[in-house]
Amino acid sequence: MKEMVLKPSRHFQGIPVNTSYSSVHVPTNVYDKAPDVIKAIKWSEDLDPVFISNYQVDPSLSWQYFGSSHGFMRQYPAIQWKQEPVDLFDCRTRSWYIEAATSPKDIVVLVDFSGSMTGMRKEVARHVVSNILDTLGNNDYVNIFNFSEETTELVPCFKDLLVQANLGNVRELKMAMEDIETKDIANFTSALIKAFELLQLYREERQGARCNQAIMLVTDGVPYNFQEIFEEYNWRKLPFMPVRVFTYLIGKEVADVREVKWIACENQGYYVHLSTLAEVREQVLNYIPVMARPMVLNKTEHPIVWTPVYADVTDPKMTDWLWEVKECAEQKSRFESYRKNRQKFHTREEQERQYDQKLKRVQNQSGDSLEYQLMTSVSMPVFDRRENANITERVLVNEAYWVQRMRETRIANLLGVAGTDIPIQDIQKLMAPHMLGVNAYAFIVTNNGYVLIHPDLRPVFQGILKPSYNSVDMAEVELVDDNSLPREFSPELLAFRDAVINQSTGSAMLSIKYHYDDMKRVSRLRRRYYYAPIANTPFTLVVAIPEQYGMYRVHAVEEIRRSHAEGTSVTKYFKGKKWRIHPDWVYCKYLYDNEHPFESPEKELLHFLERTKQPGWKWPLKRSFPASDFITQSNTSDGKSDKMNKDSYFCGWVCGPGDRNLLLSLVFDAKVTEWFPKNISQSSKEEKGKEFKQRFGITVSFVATRSGLTRWQDYPVASDSEEASSEPHFSVLNKRAIDEVWYKRAVEQHFVDPASYVYSVPFKADYKNDSLVTASNAIFHTEGRKSAPAAVVGFQFRHSALYARFKNITSTCVEASCSRTCASGEELTCFALDNNGYVVVSSRGMNDTGQFFGDVKPDIMRQLVQEGVYNRIHIYDYQAVCFRPNEAAAQSSISSGPPPGPFGQFIWLMQKFVEQIMFFLSKISLSHILWAYLPDYVRAFSSSDIVYDSYENQEEMMVGSNGPAHSDDSRVIMDEGGGGHGQSSHGHGGDMGNNKSPLNALLINRTRPQPCDQEVDLYLLQHQLINSDKLHNKKNPYKMSSNQCNRPYVVQAITLSNLILVVVDELCPDRSTMPTTPTPKGYEDDEEEDEVGDLTVMPSEIDYNSSSLACHKLRVVGELPRRNHGVCINSHPNEKEITLCGRASQGKPSHLLHIATLQLSFFLFVRIFRNVGGC
Repeated sequence: MKEMVLKPSRHFQGIPVNTSYSSVHVPTNVYDKAPDVIKAIKWSEDLDPVFISNYQVDPSLSWQYFGSSHGFMRQYPAIQWKQEPVDLFDCRTRSWYIEAATSPKDIVVLVDFSGSMTGMRKEVARHVVSNILDTLGNNDYVNIFNFSEETTELVPCFKDLLVQANLGNVRELKMAMEDIETKDIANFTSALIKAFELLQLYREERQGARCNQAIMLVTDGVPYNFQEIFEEYNWRKLPFMPVRVFTYLIGKEVADVREVKWIACENQGYYVHLSTLAEVREQVLNYIPVMARPMVLNKTEHPIVWTPVYADVTDPKMTDWLWEVKECAEQKSRFESYRKNRQKFHTREEQERQYDQKLKRVQNQSGDSLEYQLMTSVSMPVFDRRENANITERVLVNEAYWVQRMRETRIANLLGVAGTDIPIQDIQKLMAPHMLGVNAYAFIVTNNGYVLIHPDLRPVFQGILKPSYNSVDMAEVELVDDNSLPREFSPELLAFRDAVINQSTGSAMLSIKYHYDDMKRVSRLRRRYYYAPIANTPFTLVVAIPEQYGMYRVHAVEEIRRSHAEGTSVTKYFKGKKWRIHPDWVYCKYLYDNEHPFESPEKELLHFLERTKQPGWKWPLKRSFPASDFITQSNTSDGKSDKMNKDSYFCGWVCGPGDRNLLLSLVFDAKVTEWFPKNISQSSKEEKGKEFKQRFGITVSFVATRSGLTRWQDYPVASDSEEASSEPHFSVLNKRAIDEVWYKRAVEQHFVDPASYVYSVPFKADYKNDSLVTASNAIFHTEGRKSAPAAVVGFQFRHSALYARFKNITSTCVEASCSRTCASGEELTCFALDNNGYVVVSSRGMNDTGQFFGDVKPDIMRQLVQEGVYNRIHIYDYQAVCFRPNEAAAQSSISSGPPPGPFGQFIWLMQKFVEQIMFFLSKISLSHILWAYLPDYVRAFSSSDIVYDSYENQEEMMVGSNGPAHSDDSRVIMDEGGGGHGQSSHGHGGDMGNNKSPLNALLINRTRPQPCDQEVDLYLLQHQLINSDKLHNKKNPYKMSSNQCNRPYVVQAITLSNLILVVVDELCPDRSTMPTTPTPKGYEDDEEEDEVGDLTVMPSEIDYNSSSLACHKLRVVGELPRRNHGVCINSHPNEKEITLCGRASQGKPSHLLHIATLQLSFFLFVRIFRNVGGC
């Protein structure tokens, strides 16, 4: 045993590591004391010197690893493996292993569901299919057929198809496996012919994976070997067989295995015999080395594989389990709240509080993805170069007894896969966001059209990975600004997509609508896209730039050397503590950052600025590394090389002289803004300035620049009676400069009115009495007709001060003709709305602040939309998650059978036991007596699907004085499980009025998260109307007066802002409850207005006629084009000499040869990787 000390490393996401060793992870389904596993772990130790030397040469490398075909993974640097609450990790099911070990494949799974496949055989068969699906990736195609008398597709909408094995389609297939019933007699002839004909069709039409093809036969026995079928479909061009056949024999009491084994052996496949759940995964994985044989025999090809984005070690299957844990926690919380105060639990206030909390969680379709460490990986297979090996096999003698014999045989073994990770965060830094500018971005698209990196890629919801998080198509995040129906992608967008996935070089122009600020706001613009392939990868880089202001950028730098020569220290521009730099941008950095820890990015910056004063400071020309001689280019301008040491550094992430531009631009911005805190502090002494700040409650002023610098100046609280805001300080929440929402909005507002400010308040869910208003204004630098954003200035002030000022203004008459004001709120109410329709301030109180005006005054908002004051923009969310009622979850989390492992089986039995007890008690009406006194852990086992309603008149709460939150057909279910939108739930899950049982009132609905499409209407102020006389022959609403109750309001623009003032006559009835809406005066001669309908900014699920999303995409959109990538190696003439086709055979490897092979492979792999990733 080796004792090693682990130290946290910034480079490895703060995880404690030891860079002197590697560590080994053995999955739970692999016996770590097996002789072959121990021997393989032992000889793979010699990889440590290779790992260490790679990291020394290139300290930017992330995790390096070798995944063995025996199941273990050796990872560098060494860590203590912790995966809570359960370790499901097996490197052989990860995309970097599967795609490197085998070329892309078409798989047809035939599952025997005849009458004999019952009980444990049925559960084992389901487990086999699930594990087969876990080994497939985005470059593979699959379908599952169940057969007895007839052969049918498991998912009806996948009829006569092979579907891409992305997470969405795989999930659809797994769910379909849960409801299969066994019956009749198996018709193997029909099933095999169906499979061969489908594969032949895809082979001839050049569809699907276009490489390997295989049939997986899952059965408990075959009547004979069906040789005539194989002769007809698979043996026409021997020795080449287009289709491999793998057989999985299920059951303990199997009379004859010879026919099942013959089918696999004669069709270049593999046969396994399975009787328990515990052995399924290990035996299913045996097909991978078999499909890798042609690649091993070829020897010369070591394909380099790049994976789609994935979440480090997190298994996608954990999504359902984690969601169930959330539901159990909610269930426990309900019981605890009920037991603590039963009377309060049923009060209207408590139920409304719970509803608001759940509504907020329902709408939270995003989450922090940093905890999952999104990665892409580059990997390559490692081959056993031996041609023959001694194996030990069991032989049946005289059909009486078994004996073991050793013999030499031909082999083509896959040792495993070597790889390294590339964190998505590192790639994003390489994209140089400071050079792209505000509201511009870069993204990467794979050969399948899926985004690897995109600012609108939202892989996490409520802290859980979305079910289809890594198969988001670029057409689903770049929304063309047209009136198309969902998933009706425009021809321009599809042509752009085709050019990108085919790795062309060019540009495109599209009119785009996009959402931001947690899908609460919307904007539209024209973007110019530039795209080019990334060499030696399946990826294409796309840069998106706003046409209106993104074509130019400010170039202003301060030469540090010149400043020093003139006797000026640039560090003087960074005095004090009231400044921040963008935490995600690289200004200057040590290659070995673990050797130089800094408390903050600001401390790191000051360190390098001080270092520029020292003799010998040189700008590094390039950030590059040698491939093999362990020599790196030094920090010298003449390009001479020197050995890399712990003090080696780089500046920026861009190749060439551009490396220094970010730092020099930062110094320039610091120089020109050095006056900011000084000047503000001096002016604050003036009585006029003090009076202004006290009147408006200003707390902070700030400036943020294009180089990532943010400065601010704090102002003291106006009086001792006022307390400081409970919100975090400005510097904590606002240090990302051009990436902040107020910065982006200010730049867009510049083209409405350059002198105007954007005012914003927290949304209703986040609003507090001491919340702050943020005001920001963009500063552009202009030369002739060229202009570009340089900075944004602004300030924050108390909302309470704004409310007092607004109340004072709207309560005072300044003209003799004024007869009514908003003072009392009984006759008139005044609202200041922002450019997206949210209430910034209201004369009737602070409770309206941050709410969508359509929820406050739906009738008035509807007329504002009809008159064109606001433009309604329809947004589709193709990454949404909805929550379906899960009958299966009432009995188990994933499968209906017991999970593997003794603990899992114990939990399953306990759950079933408690369910039966509660069912019995409910029948005899004792459950409501005993339930409140059961221990929490007993309640947690219950997963009853009983529906509940929180209180009798919950619908009245849904439609209150603020208008309906949802329409009848798109109502949000009250309980946590009913969080999906667009689900019909009359009474919200039950009828509390009819069933007063405490059990029914407390139990939640069990659900399962599912990928779905949602839609939402967001609103954008039409600024061009303010100074226009007419719009489409209609009167300008800003110049129209009120018309009694036909138009019970007036609207005016608030100058120098993004706000409008709406004054509403409260004496008029609420028009939203009236059956018809009379046409306002001034519109009688116009064309008939389109019905606006209900107004809400709450997303709702798009109903595809009860069809699943996967089926709808196939039916309406079909399979979007993709490009095959990589080398296809699916056959070799010498493979016929290999006779190993069953699990009984075991080889004895030559470990010295394995070590040499691995070291050579890693040397070549890292060399190739550096050539691909280097500048």
